[in-house]
Order: sequence, then C-alpha cells, then structure tokens
Amino acid sequence: MNAFQVLVVILSVVLAIFLVVGIVVGILLIRVTLQIRRVASTAEKTAESVESFMANMSKASSKAFLGSMLLKQMKRFKKRGK
Repeated sequence: MNAFQVLVVILSVVLAIFLVVGIVVGILLIRVTLQIRRVASTAEKTAESVESFMANMSKASSKAFLGSMLLKQMKRFKKRGK
C-alpha cells in the first residue's frame, strides 16, 4: 500500500465516524425538540388556566367589593336616618 491508499482509508474511516455521529446528534436533536414542544404546550395550558382563574377571581372580587361598598352605604344611610 502506498501513501495515497492509506490516506484514502483514513479519510474513509473518519468520514464514516462523522456520519454516524451526525446521525446520532440529529436523532438526539429531534428528541429534544419534541420534548421542548411538550413542555411549551404544558406551559401554555398552565398559563391559560392561571389566566382563566384570575379572570374568575377578578369577577368574584369585584362583586364582593361592590357588595361591601353597597353594605357600607346602606349602613351610612341608616345612621343618617336615625
């Protein structure tokens, strides 16, 4: 074997190694991407739930606030009437 044949064999082996490593890295990137999508979807659902909860709480708190204000005004009106 001369130097050119040895060089071709070495380059072929290195290319095969890089090809295998590239395929493995590609597969791992696809898995990580899918996992990131699942996490993002879960986070989006959680954010929507929190938003819905806060909207319901603001409605309830505004009703409670209006009720307490109305009660205060009624007490104030009763005190003036006496």
